[in-house]
Amino acid sequence: MTTLTETEAVETLEIRKEILIAASPEIAFEAVLEELGPGSVLPDGKPFPMKIEPWPGGRWYRDMGETGGHKYGHLWGHVQVIKAPTLLELNGPMPMSFPAMNHVQYRLKAEGDGTRLSFVHRAMGFFPPDTFQSLKDGMPEGWGHGMQRIKEVAERKAQRRG
Repeated sequence: MTTLTETEAVETLEIRKEILIAASPEIAFEAVLEELGPGSVLPDGKPFPMKIEPWPGGRWYRDMGETGGHKYGHLWGHVQVIKAPTLLELNGPMPMSFPAMNHVQYRLKAEGDGTRLSFVHRAMGFFPPDTFQSLKDGMPEGWGHGMQRIKEVAERKAQRRG
């Protein structure tokens, strides 16, 4: 059976953020991997542990355990490029459960005694109309929270290492 629908428009989304971190690029890169992995925390303070396999083709996913011998979770993406400590790119569905493609880039550059972390998230897809506005409103805040966490983690590590 074939069902035809009316043509849908492909929507796009772009979020850019930048932050200066008082830590070396090496330490800041460690903090990026920590925030994208087991150290991830939602804006409300709730832990949101993820797993990232830091190599080309590695998965970035939410491991939600096992039930009845079956693993379950959510695939957010794959590592497209990793050049520690200056670049990490991920692509995949991210938190979207509809036809969409996302690309996220973390670029780190030494600046003075610290690191400038530049972030870009680009998405395109068939966003459900009731979801698109909430993504446009909520995702910048969520990524901003993640950037702030990366800064805090990196600066704490840098202080400990003295």
